[in-house]
Amino acid sequence: MSLKVAFPSFPHNSAVLLALVFAAALGCDSNAPIALHPVARRPVSVKTVAVTTQPIQRTTTQPATIYPYYEADIRSQATGFVSEIRADIGDFVQAGDVLAIVDVPELRQQRLVLEARIERHQADEARRAAGVELAEAKVTSANAKLVQSQSEAAAADASAAAAVAEFDRTEDLVQRQSLQARMLDEARLKRDSQSAVQKSMAATIDSAAADVSVAEAERVAAAAELAAAQAETKIVNRQLDELDVLIDYASIKSPLAGVVTDRSVDPGDLVRRASEVGSGRPLFVVSQMETVRVSIPVPEVDAPFVSRGDEVKLVFPSFASEMPIIGKVARTSSRLDPSTRTMIVELELPNPDGKLLAGMFGQATINVATQVAANMLPARAIRFTETGQAYVYVVGDDDAIKIVNVSTGMDEGNIIEIISGVEPGVMVVDAHLKRFTEGQRVAVLAQ
Repeated sequence: MSLKVAFPSFPHNSAVLLALVFAAALGCDSNAPIALHPVARRPVSVKTVAVTTQPIQRTTTQPATIYPYYEADIRSQATGFVSEIRADIGDFVQAGDVLAIVDVPELRQQRLVLEARIERHQADEARRAAGVELAEAKVTSANAKLVQSQSEAAAADASAAAAVAEFDRTEDLVQRQSLQARMLDEARLKRDSQSAVQKSMAATIDSAAADVSVAEAERVAAAAELAAAQAETKIVNRQLDELDVLIDYASIKSPLAGVVTDRSVDPGDLVRRASEVGSGRPLFVVSQMETVRVSIPVPEVDAPFVSRGDEVKLVFPSFASEMPIIGKVARTSSRLDPSTRTMIVELELPNPDGKLLAGMFGQATINVATQVAANMLPARAIRFTETGQAYVYVVGDDDAIKIVNVSTGMDEGNIIEIISGVEPGVMVVDAHLKRFTEGQRVAVLAQ
């Protein structure tokens, strides 16, 4: 059996024509076997690129925020009504300038009471001082009496000695019968009289010495009372000083030189001591802006490589048309914030014209000082899954595809650092629109 079919619309060598003819021929004989031959898949042509080790300058680009060099939240240390406002937002103030005054009439009344108490203590102090002078005069008088008694006792002793000598001479003469016996009696009486005077003067000396001791004790007591009065006066004076400090708190002052960047109080407002109401909103905020701090949160992967003195390039949307601002790292926090896993890096920028404002947001690129060697691949050769996992198509020696997950590091835009997954020299598929499967063979084009 023969069958001849002609299709002028198709070329004679068309695969479709052959298939139709083959099917028609088989249809004529239901017992004919069916033999199918799949069409061989042709390998996809690809270009490859090698993982290379390159010396690079490590950089990290992170958001940057401007802060005042110093900033003071000013609250009241006095309770009362605001009687006067002397500064407003935008005003430049010096350290010690009064920003507002709080009226504190009860403290001023307390001061009058303390002043009167001080006057009373000073009067008592003067009285005690006079008592000390009187006690010292008594001591002087008692000492004088003692000296007088001692002098009189010395005279009595001399008279007693003379009376004894006269008695002895008279007794000798009487025994010799040169004098009458009655003369001896007169000498004895005189001797005994002077002896009595001598004993009396000794008692007088003892009394005068006791008077001196009493006067000395009175003087010590008067001096102690004076010291106590002086201490009382000093205590009240210190209470007055303490009250003056509280009254001085009624004048709310700036602790530093800067610009007032916030004010939340008006005349007539009742303000309370910060210790009574907690932190709350400050009455004034004074910011020092002649030099500003730029704070940059650096992620954990880059934090160990940042050091003082590293160059920083800053750009701000507000100054997009201007050249980047160049600065240097002034300090690092040397710790990671556990909630963000970032380390704070700061630099200082002069701000003489005040164009850099607190809270201004920008972008900072830090050039880490150390040159490092890293495994690099073109960004186009790295693919990412829907979950963000990076991978590459590694081409083996047999031109078969192997899908390898990699960890990426620094991204320079055109090239990306490969931290792990592939080693230097490994060939991977370069940019290609097609997705490959594990083990799929490819045709590597000559470079």
